Amino acid sequence: MPIFEKIPGMYNTLLVETEKGICTITINRPDKMNALNKEVFSELDKVIDEVYSNPAIRSAIITGAGSKAFVAGADISEFLELKPEQAPALAKRGQVVFDKIENSPKPVVAAVNGFALGGGCELALACHFIYASDNAKFGQPEVNLGLIPGYGGTQRLAQVAGRNRTMELILTGKMIGAKEAKEYGIVNEVTTADELLSKVKEVLTLIQTKGPVAVTKVIECINNFDHTQQGYDFEIEKFGECFQTEDMKEGASAFLEKRKPDFKGK
Repeated sequence: MPIFEKIPGMYNTLLVETEKGICTITINRPDKMNALNKEVFSELDKVIDEVYSNPAIRSAIITGAGSKAFVAGADISEFLELKPEQAPALAKRGQVVFDKIENSPKPVVAAVNGFALGGGCELALACHFIYASDNAKFGQPEVNLGLIPGYGGTQRLAQVAGRNRTMELILTGKMIGAKEAKEYGIVNEVTTADELLSKVKEVLTLIQTKGPVAVTKVIECINNFDHTQQGYDFEIEKFGECFQTEDMKEGASAFLEKRKPDFKGK
């Protein structure tokens, strides 16, 4: 794969390009505020598989086309077509795709521009962390439709914002701005819209200088954290696995020799 590659024609609802190991995935339905529909979920599933399997991809960004919306929510028009017995399968499909993002062995960062509401907020929360532009808006307004978040929002939001904040946000359905989202622990950094992607690429470029195996183990351990001994035992296991890698030996040697490590991902 060349250093920079655009992948045209493979996706109808996404723009995908890879540069210097960073795969930028842009949800491209600006006329629909980048709303999530069946095709978006199918194509997200496909592109995340590519992130997993392509050795030229070291990390990924998920963002939305245009300045108005990251993802303004699910495509509600599809909801109206569903029979009640079909709803659990819809939620399960969304959770499967978002779980795949959360459990990616390579870092996936949300670059949130504009509205991240409902399924869009849940998508951002499924990423490993979030950078947002100063015009970003977050919320889980499903109660306004007589619904609840179905793609993992009740669980992931509580993990980052805490029980009380999550109760308030979901029960009221209110939106909060980027600065407030940062105060809640939802967002890591707030930038201008113009700087957003470059800032995310900057932090991913830094992460890409680290040992790939160690990066994967960190993701596994943090995702496994459960406030019990099991999480600590899991960390011990993954720490031990790192010691079996060539990267660990190279990293330790480079540190002692005061040089930059040359990681091979082995």
